[in-house]
Amino acid sequence: MDIRRITRTYKSARRLQQIVNVFLKYGFGQVIEQIHLGKYIPFKKRLRTFGVWPPLKGGVPERLRMAFEELGPTFIKLAQVLSSRPDLITAYYADEFRKLQDMVPPFPAAEAMRIVEEELKAPTGVLFSRFDETPIAAASIAQVHRATLLDGSDVIVKVQRPSIREQVESDINILVTIARLLEKYVPDSRFFNPTGIVDEFARTVRKEMDFKEEARNCVRFRRNFENHPDIHIPKACMEIGTEKILIMERIDGVRIDNIPAIEEMGLDRKRLARVGVDAFFKQMLEDGFFHADPHPGNILVMPTGVIAFVDFGIVGRVSEELKETMANTFIALMQKDFERLIDQYVELGIIPEHVDLDVFRKEFKADLMDFLEPLYGLTLQEINFAQYLDTLTRLAIKHNLKIPSDLLLINKTMIILENLGRQLDPSFDFIAAAEPYTSRLMRSRISPSRFYDRARRNVMELTDFATIFPRQMKQIIKKTLKDDIQVKMYHINLPEFIRDMDKASNRIAFALIVSSMILSAAILHTTGVGPKIFGFSVLAMSAFGFAFFLGLWLIISIIRSGRL
Repeated sequence: MDIRRITRTYKSARRLQQIVNVFLKYGFGQVIEQIHLGKYIPFKKRLRTFGVWPPLKGGVPERLRMAFEELGPTFIKLAQVLSSRPDLITAYYADEFRKLQDMVPPFPAAEAMRIVEEELKAPTGVLFSRFDETPIAAASIAQVHRATLLDGSDVIVKVQRPSIREQVESDINILVTIARLLEKYVPDSRFFNPTGIVDEFARTVRKEMDFKEEARNCVRFRRNFENHPDIHIPKACMEIGTEKILIMERIDGVRIDNIPAIEEMGLDRKRLARVGVDAFFKQMLEDGFFHADPHPGNILVMPTGVIAFVDFGIVGRVSEELKETMANTFIALMQKDFERLIDQYVELGIIPEHVDLDVFRKEFKADLMDFLEPLYGLTLQEINFAQYLDTLTRLAIKHNLKIPSDLLLINKTMIILENLGRQLDPSFDFIAAAEPYTSRLMRSRISPSRFYDRARRNVMELTDFATIFPRQMKQIIKKTLKDDIQVKMYHINLPEFIRDMDKASNRIAFALIVSSMILSAAILHTTGVGPKIFGFSVLAMSAFGFAFFLGLWLIISIIRSGRL
C-alpha cells in the first residue's frame, strides 16, 4: 500500500526509481531487493547479476554519504541532521556525514525576482530601490540577494528555491515508506529506528523551510540581546516577509574564523573569543534558547568589534532541568568530581529501563575513568572540552543511552564554539568562561522560591496519584473477576518467518505443478493420444508449452527476489 501511495503520480514514481538506481550504483542492491523495491531495478541489470550484488570499494558510511550527495537537497539535509545524532546512527556514520557540504549552484535571478514579486504581491521596483541579481550565497533550500529598501535601509533577501517544498515533501513521503519497509523486512534496522529518524528530519526541515518561523526566532534573539553592547542581532522585516521570503538587515562584517581580516581591522582576538562564547552561554544557561547552527559563516565580526549572528533557521531549547544538569556537569568538571558526572546521566533519565543501574554505574565509571584519568594532572585551561564532550557522547552510545536531541545539539554547538575560541585565542579557557553562569544557576537552585516550586509540583503529583490510583485498581479488579485480563505477546520475527514459509511452500507447489505438466506432456506424446502435427501430439505440445512458460515465470520471480 505504501508503494502504491507514493507512485500515484508520474513524478513520484520517477523519483523513487531514481533513488533506487542511485543506491544501486553505490552497492546497496541487496538491501533494495530485501525491502521489496527490486521491481524498480532495470530488468537487464537484475538479470545480469541474478540477484547477487558484488561489494564495492569503500566502507558503507562512505558509499551512503556519496549516494546522499548525488540525490540532492533533501538527502543532503537528512545527512546533516543525522551527523548531529551519533546516538542514532553510530559515530562512524555521523563522522562521514559531516563531510557533506550544503553548496549548490544558484538558480536564475529572474526566477528569484519572480518568486519575490509573487510572494510580496508587488514588483521588485516598487519594493526596493535596488535589488542585486547576483546572489551572495546559495544553498539547497534558498539563496540570498543584496537589496536596498525604499527608505535606504540595506537588507538581504532570502529567497526559497522554486518547487523545493514539493520536492522535499515528495522525498519525505518516499523516505517514510523506505523506513517502514526497512523495519518490516530488515529486523536489524529497528535498532536505528528508521521511522523515528525520518520523523525527526521531517520536523527539522519543515521548520527550516518556514521563513516566518526563522523571522520569529530572529525577533526573540534580538529581544534577548537588546541591551548587550557587544552582540548585534539583525532586524527582521516581519511586516513584509512570508514563508518563502525573508528580509533582514544586512550585516557588514567578516567571518569569525577569518583571522587575517580580524587582525587587519585591529581587533582584540582574545576579547572576541570571550564575548562570542559568553553570548552562547547566555543563550543556553540563561535564556534557554540558543542558535544551534553556529558554524563560522553564521557568526560575523563587524568593524566596530561587535559580534553579529545570522541565519536563525535551526535553534535549540534548554529546559530548566537540563540547565541544572549542564551547570552540575561544568561544576563537577571544574572540581574534578568525576563521580558526579555519572549522576548527571542518571538524573537525565536517558538510561533504558531494562538496564541494571548498579551494573551500569560500574561499567560506565570504568570506561569513563579510562579517559578521565589523565585529566587529573591537567589544569582546567589544558583540558580539551571538545574532546571531553565527544568522548562522553561516544561512551553514551556504547552503553546504549538514549540522548535527548536538544542535548546533542548543545554538545555539537559547544564543540564548534571551543574550536572557534581556540582559533581566536589559543590560550582560551572554555570551562572558566562558563563559571559565572553555572554559579548563578547553582545559587538559584537553592533559592527559597525554587524550593517552593518543587514542593508545589511534588504535592500536585501526589494529589493526582492519590486520585487516579484507586480508580485504576478498581478497573483491574473488575477485569480480573470477569476473566477479562488479556496478555498480548508478539514474536519479533514470527510474521516474517511465516511470510517466507508461505512463499517457499507456494514456489514448491508451483514447481510440482510445472513438473506434473511436463510428465503429462511426455505421457501424452508417448501414448499418441489426440490429433498429431508432424508426428507430435497437439495435446502434449500444448501442455509442454504451457509448462515451459510457467517454469520461466517461476525462474524470473526467483531471480527478482534476489534469493537464487
